[in-house]
Amino acid sequence: MAEPTTLTAGPGPAPAARRLSAYAHTARLARGLLRTARPRQWVKNLLVVAAPAAAGQLADRHTLLRLAVVCALFTAASAAVYLVNDARDAEADRAHPVKRLRPVAAGEVPAPLAYTTGALLAGAAVTGAALACTPMTAVLIAAYLAMQLAYCLRLKHVLVVDLAVVATGFLMRAMVGGVALDIPLSRWFLLTTAFGALFMVAAKRYSEAVQPTGRDGRTRALLTEYTAGYLRFVWQLAAGGAVLGYCLWALEGGGSATGGALLPWRQLSMAAFILGVLRYAVFADRGTAGAPEDVVLRDRPLAVIGLAWLAVYALAVTGL
Repeated sequence: MAEPTTLTAGPGPAPAARRLSAYAHTARLARGLLRTARPRQWVKNLLVVAAPAAAGQLADRHTLLRLAVVCALFTAASAAVYLVNDARDAEADRAHPVKRLRPVAAGEVPAPLAYTTGALLAGAAVTGAALACTPMTAVLIAAYLAMQLAYCLRLKHVLVVDLAVVATGFLMRAMVGGVALDIPLSRWFLLTTAFGALFMVAAKRYSEAVQPTGRDGRTRALLTEYTAGYLRFVWQLAAGGAVLGYCLWALEGGGSATGGALLPWRQLSMAAFILGVLRYAVFADRGTAGAPEDVVLRDRPLAVIGLAWLAVYALAVTGL
């Protein structure tokens, strides 16, 4: 008589397959976190070289190394803010035709993981600044984080204050390089940077306000309280303030070449700076400056003007 056949469950997934699945899941989370940290926005952190460049102190290798460290630390701080912001705004972002594709809103990255990663990056940025730079650098980065977190929690809903906070974030980026290297910050540098930042922020808000998808207020409630005319007034006022501050810096050196310089480069740099502002204002006026990084990186005439300004400005700072 044949013995009865015993039925047993089939073998589970092979260990190699389980490991491969775990690696794939981890890779997806890592890609999602990276996208949430907004790599395309990191170009803004190059502003950390603004103050040392304005002071003509970029020739030293030690200075460049310190600036690279500061840029990395500020990138970590700004990435932390993006992670926390997206985790907090995930529900509202799901109502937006574009923002719903963000990893946290789309469910690719759990909100608790985004919060945790953001907290770790913020702590690393402040600690790294305290250890590798000056104490004031750590204080400035901590102040930036506190201000941006306050913006995420409350200030983004306060009329006018939201514009000032975002513009101040750009100003802090421009200041931190000078603070890290103990370089005195010129009043004209601060004035031009502050108004220039407000110009770009107000132009971005104006572009969002005039776009059909931006008027429902679901993802940026204050757009229903601002009028397009008011935002236009703000970016025009800020553009004028930036030009005025820059011209005052340029004219401060006198009207002719001095100190052995071949030409009055400070005064000549005004032409390129004003052209750059006017070129960017074209996109602001059309309502297509909603993504400043796209305008700066993709518009070829603006890039040429920027390179021309950079060359003349370098000659002005070095006194050649």
